Amino acid sequence: MSAFADFGPTADVRHLKILTYNVHSCIGTDRRLDPGRIADTIARCGADIIALQELDVGRKRTGGIDQAHTIAGLLKMEAHFHPALHVEEEKYGDAILTALPTRLMRAGPLPSVGETRGAIWLQVGWDGREVNVLNTHLGLRNIDRFGQVNTLLGDDWIGNSAFHTEPSIVCGDLNAIPSSSAYRLLASRFADTQRLTAGKPRPTFPSRFPLLRLDHIFVSPHFEAVSAAVLNDPLSRRASDHLPLMANLRWAAGVEASQLTDHAKDQVQVW
Repeated sequence: MSAFADFGPTADVRHLKILTYNVHSCIGTDRRLDPGRIADTIARCGADIIALQELDVGRKRTGGIDQAHTIAGLLKMEAHFHPALHVEEEKYGDAILTALPTRLMRAGPLPSVGETRGAIWLQVGWDGREVNVLNTHLGLRNIDRFGQVNTLLGDDWIGNSAFHTEPSIVCGDLNAIPSSSAYRLLASRFADTQRLTAGKPRPTFPSRFPLLRLDHIFVSPHFEAVSAAVLNDPLSRRASDHLPLMANLRWAAGVEASQLTDHAKDQVQVW
């Protein structure tokens, strides 16, 4: 059976497919630089929203291209990019790609003693509702990750009324296994999609011999996870040092677009 079997077209159009993927500057485990291979990996699973980490934009080491917009162009999507690192013309950071209507809510740095980190938050229009999507790449040190998650839970991000009152998805490379304090903080507010489904949670790193579950997709109670899986096949094992994680979501029982206020409906219609 294909690694992508769970993620083919569905009869129910109200399924939202979201993928998170650390692309390692589009340099694969074979040391080949190939943004097209990353786009091919993503395209085969048919995701509606893609959260990417470790993208290079204008960096000499990867040929000076804009990886976020190159991949988005190949997928016929729009990219919202946030540089966690910005030195002169060179940038490095995270992006959210989608063909759905979007509004950028916030993009900014997270506290870090070591390598700079950041997050990006969009509102995405789907099935008549606004869905918050937050993508982040947390630090390598436990103390940094703990402080970064606490910042994300504050009023500027998840604690904002525009976030916690609406359907929400928090995802990315958290560099955090489920026993870590950073993971537990997020899991106290959101549900881990791999744990919501019947399948056994699978690791995402390193891609050739995955041992650690570092990449996560968390959702608010508005969603039910129909399926969640790590995409593990020869292409994805070569394309990056992380494997992509994808979740197939639908509204939880009792959550429908009809619950929108008239004001919220007007906002969605003008996107």
